[in-house]
Amino acid sequence: MVTLCELAGVSRSGYYKWRGRSKEPPHDRKAILDLVLQTHKAHPSHGYRWIHAYLSTHNGITVSADYIRRAFLYLNIESKTKHKARANKRAAREAYPNLIFSTWETVDKPRQVIVSDMFAFWTRMSFWELTLYFDVFTKQILGRGITRRRGWPGIYYDGLDQTIKKLDGLDGEPVVFHTDRGSVYTSKAYNEIIKDRNIVRSCSRAGKPTDNPVNESLNGWIKEELFLDFRLYDADDVVATIDAYINFYNAERPSYSLGYDTPDNYFRRFASGEIGPKDTFRQRVLDETPKYVRKKLGGTPEPENEI
Repeated sequence: MVTLCELAGVSRSGYYKWRGRSKEPPHDRKAILDLVLQTHKAHPSHGYRWIHAYLSTHNGITVSADYIRRAFLYLNIESKTKHKARANKRAAREAYPNLIFSTWETVDKPRQVIVSDMFAFWTRMSFWELTLYFDVFTKQILGRGITRRRGWPGIYYDGLDQTIKKLDGLDGEPVVFHTDRGSVYTSKAYNEIIKDRNIVRSCSRAGKPTDNPVNESLNGWIKEELFLDFRLYDADDVVATIDAYINFYNAERPSYSLGYDTPDNYFRRFASGEIGPKDTFRQRVLDETPKYVRKKLGGTPEPENEI
């Protein structure tokens, strides 16, 4: 079989794909598109799966449901509903632009970009909420807030106050502070604290946790280590255990993304001049299209508006 494929100039996979192909004649694409469009106009409340079943039952169409889905995309149609989405005017007013998107690897010095997020957990019978503030370049934890009161906003302010103290004396370009669109992060009271400082706000898009991958990744590892290595679930003093972990994380824990250096030592190496800025963050080009999508599209040209 290999010899025959070589003589015919085809690959083995291509041959077997041809052999397994249906013996039915090719589909008349235009006729199917016309049927899909007509059925959609007659039954606009239904999606592609229902229309696939309808055409199969009433017209004998044998194409797959995915074929009908792609027909919907080609015809630029979709099912309709009487329930219209209402814009949240307050959220639109409070939201800050995304100044990062997929350019996280361009961050080239400490305190250039800071991220924050909150996660909740249980220990024995107690509920806790923990807010952490990270330096994207060094991966250091700059601040934390913790509480047993569900939804208490004070943990965000505690961590922010600790972080701001580590920013004092910084000159030059503004610090980009990136978070999700949580009610505290976008509140007027919270942002009043930093309005007179050299800090600019950046927010992830709604429903896009991938807009803050650094925080999501670090939170995942930290929860694993807190419960498995530091046995947080059985801890008698939760706050002391978390503080002990933060000291371990900053001073002793090797980080893969830092070449297995520790966050504190990586910061010291930068301060001593061993690691220098590359001026990549200032040259970043914002594009909300994910990198894997741009790669699939074959290297879509970068937008012209450089930030």
